[in-house]
Amino acid sequence: MSTVVIVGTQWGDEGKGKIVDYLAEKAESVVRYQGGSNAGHTVMSGGKEYKLRLMPSGILYKGTHNIIANGVAFNPKVFLSELEGLKKAGVDVGNIMISDRAHVVMPYHAMMDECMELHKGKNKIGTTHNGIGPCYMDRDIRTGIRVCDLMEEDVFKKKLKTVLDTKNNVMKLLYKTDGLNYEDVLETYLGYAERIRPYVCDTITLLNDEINAGRRILFEGAQATMLDIDYGTYPYVTASHPVSGGVTVGAGVAPKKIDKVVGVVKAYCTRVGEGPFPTEDLGKDGNKLRETGHEYGTVTGRPRRTGWLDACVVKYAGILSGIDYMAITRLDILDDFDEIKLCVGYEYKGKKYEGIPASLSVLAEIKPVYETFKGWKTSISKIRKYEDLPEEAKAYLKRIEEVTNIKLGIVSVGPDREETIIIANDIF
Repeated sequence: MSTVVIVGTQWGDEGKGKIVDYLAEKAESVVRYQGGSNAGHTVMSGGKEYKLRLMPSGILYKGTHNIIANGVAFNPKVFLSELEGLKKAGVDVGNIMISDRAHVVMPYHAMMDECMELHKGKNKIGTTHNGIGPCYMDRDIRTGIRVCDLMEEDVFKKKLKTVLDTKNNVMKLLYKTDGLNYEDVLETYLGYAERIRPYVCDTITLLNDEINAGRRILFEGAQATMLDIDYGTYPYVTASHPVSGGVTVGAGVAPKKIDKVVGVVKAYCTRVGEGPFPTEDLGKDGNKLRETGHEYGTVTGRPRRTGWLDACVVKYAGILSGIDYMAITRLDILDDFDEIKLCVGYEYKGKKYEGIPASLSVLAEIKPVYETFKGWKTSISKIRKYEDLPEEAKAYLKRIEEVTNIKLGIVSVGPDREETIIIANDIF
């Protein structure tokens, strides 16, 4: 048995797509276990750039099984659009499986998402208006529509009528906006149903049979630890569990069947949307990080907030997910900095603060304690061995290990697959 979970350790956009893509070469199945199309992975392959939203990153490897598990908020329109785009790019899309237990993102979910954000005014949380939160909300109040419902026309018709009547009333009475036409939604989604039918199956049985057969399985999530619905900067979070524990409920895999966890760590910090961000840099260094790293959203195009690496956040992620190895990404973005800062602790009201506070008012007032490192001022993209990295880069990486108490496993020095330094050879 060999199962590996990839988690983001910060606020997302850490470069998980590249790490999953790299490890997928050894994997026989890649599983997306939570989240929806509101987040994207950018993967470079064969000189081409692929922006994946619902597709597991293993889709670029011929023969690899790609599973969209039950914990995913599944948008059939986005899936089919992505499917056609990959086909046109010459990618083999024959090995995709969609869980029959996944909940379906409906058009009223996106409408509700946007209306709720507008209604909050200055208290908005910065959602992408893709309807992911409302989809999970319907799941939790037991009014959701699952993929298996979509596969049965009579069942889908009844459920859609009941739910849509309620949603339209809410739209009209609370948000003063028109609802959706039942026949239009029905026709559209029944059309989607026929197109996705060949890919739908019981992924729980399939996946556990694969694990029991000793296949190499890679689990990838969307977003990251600080956006987890329970452990992130609530309410400025996503609506699911990106931490490794999310695999057990999001894919139907028992905890004891997880072998290793790899935490992806961007060499600096970014976040999208509202909420506290202790190491945010609003000055020239933050702007330089954004422009050098092209820090704009894969799906939304929104400029990301930027700052120095917060090792306290990474340590917290390591505790929550039981991270065995770090995969440091985008280290090359720091090539041209004279000095590099690393947050190694917090102060609150003049005193040392341990852990990550639940209170946003406390988190907003926390002061990062920085250590400053000399920059290496040279390109590292051609380096393939850890020992060949500049001494300044190794000093920075070593200190991250010390503060987080997590071993270094992978260092990415560029966006392409080959621009990767492997330190731990036992991940798979």
